[in-house]
Amino acid sequence: MKILRVALILFAASAFAFEANAQTFGIELHNTMMPASGGMAGASLSRPQDLQSAIYGNPATLTQFRGTQFSFGAGWAEPTINIDQSTSLPLVGVDPYAAKSGTPGSAIPNIGVTQDMRVFDLPVTIGLGLLTNAGLGAEYRGVPASNGTSSQYLALDVVAGAGVDLTDRLSVGAAMTVGTSFLDGPFVDLTGMTAAFALRGTIGANYDLGHNTSLGAYWQTKKSFNFEDAVLYNGGTAQDLAFDHPENFGIGVANSSLLDGRLLLAMDIVYKHHSNADFLKEIYNNQWVYQFGAQYAVSPRLRLRAGYAYNENPMRQDPSVTSIGGVDLPDGIPALRYVQGQFAAISQHRITGGVGIRDMLPGVDVDLFAGGMFENTDQFADTISSLESYWVGGAITWRFRRGSGQCLPIPCEWN
Repeated sequence: MKILRVALILFAASAFAFEANAQTFGIELHNTMMPASGGMAGASLSRPQDLQSAIYGNPATLTQFRGTQFSFGAGWAEPTINIDQSTSLPLVGVDPYAAKSGTPGSAIPNIGVTQDMRVFDLPVTIGLGLLTNAGLGAEYRGVPASNGTSSQYLALDVVAGAGVDLTDRLSVGAAMTVGTSFLDGPFVDLTGMTAAFALRGTIGANYDLGHNTSLGAYWQTKKSFNFEDAVLYNGGTAQDLAFDHPENFGIGVANSSLLDGRLLLAMDIVYKHHSNADFLKEIYNNQWVYQFGAQYAVSPRLRLRAGYAYNENPMRQDPSVTSIGGVDLPDGIPALRYVQGQFAAISQHRITGGVGIRDMLPGVDVDLFAGGMFENTDQFADTISSLESYWVGGAITWRFRRGSGQCLPIPCEWN
């Protein structure tokens, strides 16, 4: 337990400054920063090419990973966020200003391990991951007119899952997530950094349709946080803040029938149910996400990847409430619109690319990826926000034959 605690602390320290709206869908990443999926725009719900994507996406696909495998991945996201506030919010001391967010880019780690149990004649693969789930934020403390406006949200997860082959074609899986989240803001002069814990469940299935085509689907529950005493009013009264990650429903299809099986095409569709999530339902609409990825095997050892993702802009343009997450906003609807400007997940188009090298060393694979998100601008009454970003990352994966009932596709000798 002590070792796990230390690992979580180190993980949080490496990622806390993460301004994950670099490429989130709403506030969540959906495998866009994983080793191989990162080069395929996150498409991974039926045939993931890295173990972290199986652990964090559709757990039924864990059965595709044999032997013992361990992967250490990390990425760097560098967003550019601008805000233009044209009117005052007198009750919180915000005056008109225009500025670029001062929060720098930062590291995004994703670590996972899988073990298949076929040595015990069990058609099961289990997986464990320490992964970055979500984040949003911006910081304008250097602008006096902003009155110290700053918002940061980060979600780190420990995920345990298992996949089972029920037949030669059908696999099912389930995963349990224990999430830790850190929230600083977004209410000017009212909040400080607080932490909370929550649980989340995922179930999934994957089916081989034949003709080198497979179909996967998953359902992910809400992840409900209660940030205790997150808001402190001027009179000294403390208020809890309710904050939910939304339910997610996803379906993915993959096909490798082209070019003698060397070309893998994948597409995922995800529906994010924001309207049932505390806090986010006040600023986001429900959202559709479309992820398209391709992987071409140049040789048995070299793979090239590309991807494109499109999502609906989830920002609500019809807010009619004066509270969010159970917290009353001092300046009412204008203040809510100001919060939207800080949590503006507005970009809709992303392109990615990557490369994978198998057996760079015996049993050691290397994956690299990069991506960019085109600039988009949106207006929330008197608040205008713009966002663009790029990101890079990679991973090293170790594959071991021990404990596997079947040999991995690793040559017995290397020249």
